[in-house]
Amino acid sequence: MWEKIRVIFTIPELRRKILFTLLVLAIYRVGWHIALPVVDAEAMRRAIESQRGGVGALLEQVAIFSASNLQEATIFGLGIMPYISASIIFQLLATVIPALERLQKEGETGRKKINEYTRYATVVLCIFQSWFYLAVLVRSDFIREEFLNPETGQLSFAWQLTAVMTMTAGTTFLMWLGEQIDQFGIGNGISLLIMAGILARMPSALWSLFQPIAEQGLELGSAGGTLGVDKLLVLIALFVGVVAGVVYMEQAQRRIPTQSAKHVRGRRVYGGTRQYLPLKINQGGVMPIVFASSLLLFPAVFFQWLAHQTRANWAVWLDLAFHRGESYIYNVLYIILIYFFCYFWTAIIFNPKDMAENLKNYGTFIPGYRPGRRTADYLEKVMIRITYVGAAFLALVAIIPTIIAAWMRVDWVIASFYGGTSLLIAVSVAFDLVQKIDSHLVMHNYRGLLER
Repeated sequence: MWEKIRVIFTIPELRRKILFTLLVLAIYRVGWHIALPVVDAEAMRRAIESQRGGVGALLEQVAIFSASNLQEATIFGLGIMPYISASIIFQLLATVIPALERLQKEGETGRKKINEYTRYATVVLCIFQSWFYLAVLVRSDFIREEFLNPETGQLSFAWQLTAVMTMTAGTTFLMWLGEQIDQFGIGNGISLLIMAGILARMPSALWSLFQPIAEQGLELGSAGGTLGVDKLLVLIALFVGVVAGVVYMEQAQRRIPTQSAKHVRGRRVYGGTRQYLPLKINQGGVMPIVFASSLLLFPAVFFQWLAHQTRANWAVWLDLAFHRGESYIYNVLYIILIYFFCYFWTAIIFNPKDMAENLKNYGTFIPGYRPGRRTADYLEKVMIRITYVGAAFLALVAIIPTIIAAWMRVDWVIASFYGGTSLLIAVSVAFDLVQKIDSHLVMHNYRGLLER
């Protein structure tokens, strides 16, 4: 392995791409810590930590898949959340608006046009989201006194506009950094930014796990929620097992045999080869977990506020029912939503009619099924079955952090590294990065990182 890593840096082109990517990620991490001048970051951090089960949980969950830092209101506070939202919006609109659907089918030209529309939509979303976020900060008294109007006690319009433009420029700059990685670096830029935000949380999570060991020492047994040798070994085994399961399922495919028609031209016979049509088991990727967890966090915050306001028994019961890891109702709803969004997202990104039409145009067919409608019906039936298995896998990985947090009595931030959105993103982005490095190594007649 060390020899393969040495070979990577002996290829000038690959070395430049890797160093450029690391430089861009370093710039992102620097801006991630620069707070807005009008915000009292320390008071905001203390308030959010005291509400870790409510608003803090919402901001923490959003930060995982958007590379944002809403808990400290930095210049990169919104992360790339507006860009992700704009991309999802245009993907959904392309299924209902014929003009966008035609652009998607035009190849590289249409893709560039849709990316241009996505950038404009990102700026608009940034302005609205940053303005709303700043209004929440003003109402929560997280603004420094020297920036407040002494007569009205409110932040002036000029400073509000400055803060909004700063956060908008920060997100736009992050979007540009991601595109620079795509063009001059290696890997998917936006995905690498998200993974960098996830991995940056790992040292603090590990410190919170091992801090009791440094203060009290490691005991043979664990009682009362303390960390013992048995619990530590179980956590290590679970982490290795979950990572191995995610790797296996992320690479799992359902291969459908296809046969190409024979073409006789003169004395030569072309085609007639037997190939496979690979369908990923987990077509939805991480998006079903992202949608399901985000949708469940909003009622959790609302019912927590309602329980504090009314003190009624039914409100307290609803508050407890939507606590993550503390109620089977939350887990059951989580699984149901993951299944729903798995089928919903697969229906958006996979169209069996278009797939059957493309196979027909290329002179390829599935043995035993006529080209056209019969092939489309067969592909849809297969996709429904494998999506059920993929949704079960996603539901299991999503529930593992809550099970570990409740059973092992560890912080949810630590347990989140054993499953859920963060682990799926980290594994999938790491595989994509390794595959792109492998392509450069093979191009220069070297063995890939995954080859023996």
